[in-house]
Amino acid sequence: MTPSSRWLWLLRVLWALLAVVAVPAFAGALDGRSGPVQLVAAAGLWAGWLAVLVATLVPAPASLTVVRLLTPGAAVAGVVAGATGASAVAATAAVALGLVAGIVAGTAEVGWVFVQSGAYGDETRFLLRPPGPLVAGPLELAWVVLAATTGAGPLLLAAGAWLTGAVVTAVAVVLAVVLGPRFHRLALRWLVFVPAGVVVRDPLVLADTAMFRRADVERLVLAPAGTTATDLTARALGPAVEVDLAGTGTIAMGGPFVDQSDGRNVPIDAFIVSPSRPGRVLAEAERRFYPTSPN
Repeated sequence: MTPSSRWLWLLRVLWALLAVVAVPAFAGALDGRSGPVQLVAAAGLWAGWLAVLVATLVPAPASLTVVRLLTPGAAVAGVVAGATGASAVAATAAVALGLVAGIVAGTAEVGWVFVQSGAYGDETRFLLRPPGPLVAGPLELAWVVLAATTGAGPLLLAAGAWLTGAVVTAVAVVLAVVLGPRFHRLALRWLVFVPAGVVVRDPLVLADTAMFRRADVERLVLAPAGTTATDLTARALGPAVEVDLAGTGTIAMGGPFVDQSDGRNVPIDAFIVSPSRPGRVLAEAERRFYPTSPN
C-alpha cells in the first residue's frame, strides 16, 4: 500500500465512522420535527453520506469533485444539528469527525490518488493547486451559497413553506447547474508525464491541452524567484515548478485566468505550473530521466 492510498483508506474509515458518530446528533436535532421534515432531512443526509462513500470506493477525477464538494458539509451539518436541538456532546463529536474528514479529503495525497486513478498506461498525473484568487474567498462563498440553498429548499417544502421552498429550491438547481461544472474544472487541471513527453491540461488558463515532446523538454526545476517563464499557475499560492524547453514552442492561452491582451497563441521557451506536490513532480521527472538540476 502506497502512502497516498493510506490517506484514501483513512478517509474511507473516517467517513464510515461518521455514519455512526453523527446519528445521535442528527436524531436529536430532528426530534419533535414533523414527519415530512424528518424524512427529507434524513434522506438528504444519507444520500450525501452514501455519495461520498461510493466516490471514495471508485476514485476518479469526477469522484474527487464529489468528495471535495460534500465532505465539508458534514461539519456544517453537525453545527446546524447542535444549534437545533442536538446534545452538545453528540454535535461536537459529529463536527470534529466531519472536520477531520474534510481536511483529509482536501490533502494533496488524496487528490493525487483520485486523478491518477484515471490515468492511462505509463502516465503520471499531478493535480494543480487551485487559483489563488478563488481560494481567497469566492470559492468558499460559492460553496456556502450552494450548500445553503440545496439544504434549505427541500426542508422548506417539507415544512409546508411552498412558495419560499420552491424559490430556494429553484435557486439551488440553477446554482448546481452553473457552479457544478466550474467546481469540477478544479479536478481537471493536471501536469502529466507520458512516455512521449510532458502535457499540461488546464481549462482555466489554456484554450487547448499543451503537449511537449520529450526531446523539447530541457529540464524541470523549482521555479526561482523572479523567473520570466510564462505563468500557467493561475496565480496559485505556493511553490511552482518551472519547465524549460530546448527551443521555442507555442501554446493556446485562454480561460478566465488569462490576460486577454496576451492573445491566444503565445510563443514560450519556459513555463511554470503549480502542482500540489512539486517534490513528487521532480522525483517523477528524475525517474523518467529528465534533468532536474538548475544550471
